[in-house]
Formats: sequence, C-alpha cells, structure tokens
Amino acid sequence: MTDSSPSAPADGCTGCTLHDRRDFLIEALRAGAAALAAIGMAPADADAMPLRWISALAARGQERTYPVPATDGVQIDKANDVILARSGKSVFAFGLACPHQNTALRWDAGNNRFQCPKHKSKYRPDGTFIEGRATRGMDRYAVRLAGTAIAVDLDKLYQEDTDLSQWQQAVVTLP
Repeated sequence: MTDSSPSAPADGCTGCTLHDRRDFLIEALRAGAAALAAIGMAPADADAMPLRWISALAARGQERTYPVPATDGVQIDKANDVILARSGKSVFAFGLACPHQNTALRWDAGNNRFQCPKHKSKYRPDGTFIEGRATRGMDRYAVRLAGTAIAVDLDKLYQEDTDLSQWQQAVVTLP
C-alpha cells in the first residue's frame, strides 16, 4: 500500500532518498575502485593492462585505420568487430568472432592468449589455434602499414583453412 498524499513521491517510495546522476556516478566509481582493491589491483595497474578499447582513426570505404600499437597487447574496436594485436614486431587484425561458433573472443592477458568463452578454444597472439573445439586459427583481415597507422581492409577476411597464403601474409612487420 502506498501513501497517496500530495507530498509522496510519484513512484510510491516513501522514505527513499533519490539521488541525482552525479551521486550515482560517484558511488559507481567508488564501487569500481573497491572491486579493484579487493582483487589486489591498484587503479594505476588496471590502466597498464594490455587490453584497450579503440575506435578507427579514419574510414575510407571498407578500410579502417588505427594507430600503430606502441607496445605488445590487444586493442578492440567493437564498432567494426576488429581486434588489433601486436606481438613483438608483428601487428595483426582479427575478426572479433571465434571461428568455431562466432562467439566474441576475449584476451587472456595472464596467459598471453585469446580464448573463446563459450567452448574454451585458445589461440596464440598471432591467431594460431592452440586447442579447443575450433578447427582453425582466428580469421585475419588484410592489413598494411599506412604511414604511422595500420590500415585494415574489412572486405578481406581470410580463414586459415581456405585462404592459407593470404592468411599468412595478413601481418604488418614493423621496422
């Protein structure tokens, strides 16, 4: 039963403190910091993890350009379903989906590999299949060095089992 007096809130919640957006965001940030502290990770360490969310710098037709990754790690552009990965002097662009059943792949920084959360297929940083239900490596996009950027051609996605030659060449080797 709700209080229908003129001073009662419209949602019937008497005695509740309604917070504005700023209070909510502050509480959410505090909760996030507490969660990081609980697992032993300082906020500065969270920024140093080798996974970043990115957006394309530019688009021309089906080509997207991204900054050359400065260090080893993984960058994900969810808007274009692209994973950009640097390992040593090699840079690869992968499709975001596992080749087994199209589940979005995840980067497992602790083990330096990609993993499918659905059926646990595992892949090396270059997309080579390690183990699991998948039967091939991660699908690679055609890539090229374009000045100080990596250009990814979204029209050219190669599968290791059917396009082996193109799949092997879909890498940028940095100087």
